[in-house]
Amino acid sequence: MRHPILIIFFVALIQQARSQSTSTLIGGRAAGMAYASATLQDEWSIYNNVAGLASVKQTIITSTVDVKPKLQGANRSAFALTVPTSLGTIGAGAFRFGDELYYEQLVNVGFSNQLGIASLGASMNYIQYNAQGFGTIHLLTFSAGGIANLSKSVSIGASIHNINQPVLSEVDGEKVPTRLSFGLGITPTEKVRLCTELSKEVDQLATFKTGIEYKATKKFYGRTGFSLYPNHFFAGIGFAQSRLSIDYAYQYAFTGLGDSHQASLGYKWKGK
Repeated sequence: MRHPILIIFFVALIQQARSQSTSTLIGGRAAGMAYASATLQDEWSIYNNVAGLASVKQTIITSTVDVKPKLQGANRSAFALTVPTSLGTIGAGAFRFGDELYYEQLVNVGFSNQLGIASLGASMNYIQYNAQGFGTIHLLTFSAGGIANLSKSVSIGASIHNINQPVLSEVDGEKVPTRLSFGLGITPTEKVRLCTELSKEVDQLATFKTGIEYKATKKFYGRTGFSLYPNHFFAGIGFAQSRLSIDYAYQYAFTGLGDSHQASLGYKWKGK
């Protein structure tokens, strides 16, 4: 029999699913930097800020697993494929949260292009909510974002998720909430990148995030960060070469949910 605490947890998730979804911000690099990802431009931008796809110069396939030892039914996993073309960069992915009692699944596709100092992107997301004994809900949402490089060392980014706010329940009119994010990225030296971000979801407190990435050597990276509301601590490491990339991130939640571990693996195989 499943531990009673887990059953209580999933009942709470079922009740909350009508007002908010699990976070789809993901990727080992972003996680190591407290998910301050509004200005990050990499293969996980399809989930974080779709505008960041425009800077990807090679075809990349990547996957990640986010594990919570204290709440095994709250684990997340995701896959992403990024393909640069002459017209812009295309991204696609699949995401899953939960277990057989309750789960959320998402399949998305997005496009981003560089226009002068700015990159703009948009994505379409098919979402499925399923609670055992409560049925399944299918929804379609849209997201968009932009990143502007103000100089070689300063960039700003903004994204909006679930622009169309589809209705979750016809009974009480509850909708999938819209999330707005605005971030600042600073690269004071070739080895250091600092990201800070403010994000806000309907009926939730604004979340403040700050993360830093340090390029220790040509192939190895160190990362750390924190968030407020909710209060979390993050740390991570990364390895990247011409073809292969590996990232690991640790997250500790001061809210009582404990720690989580995320590992990502990526492979590049074609130039733009």
